[in-house]
Amino acid sequence: MDVFSRTFLPAATEAGLAVQTVSRHMPVFRRCVGSGDATILVTRCSRPDRPVTGNYLLLLTHRRLVVTQQTRLLHRLRLHLNTELRELSNVTWSPDPRLHSVELAATAIDGIRERFLIRTTHPKQVWQLDALLNHAFRTRLRAPRERVLATIGDASAAVRPHVFRPAVAR
Repeated sequence: MDVFSRTFLPAATEAGLAVQTVSRHMPVFRRCVGSGDATILVTRCSRPDRPVTGNYLLLLTHRRLVVTQQTRLLHRLRLHLNTELRELSNVTWSPDPRLHSVELAATAIDGIRERFLIRTTHPKQVWQLDALLNHAFRTRLRAPRERVLATIGDASAAVRPHVFRPAVAR
């Protein structure tokens, strides 16, 4: 059993997902995620800006964010979002323990702002979810440090490069 399977199944069980739901979405996730990538989170979610478009299932690994959509009427499955975490920008999440939810928002590489609402059953789970998202995105949210790779300016005479001047042939 590979790393993805070993970590995906317990995460799906912890999220309270039915076996039918997991088995239905698994082929799509399998195509998107490598066998060596560990699952951080699997959960149902919705889109706050489009509440009637269907059910969504969010998979977060150490390298990727994959979201599938199941339509309400025909129960068709389609891939909504498949991106590497490093390709996401402006990633934010807002935990709300009063509403038992966390809103996750990120801008994909194509410039589209994606928003997902993840509901929990207990306020304590909101903070667990907050910690998981912090763990997944903490390196992306750190302020970049300024690094000096090279300076341009007057170099001292000792460090000036030698200028090659060809000798004139007579």
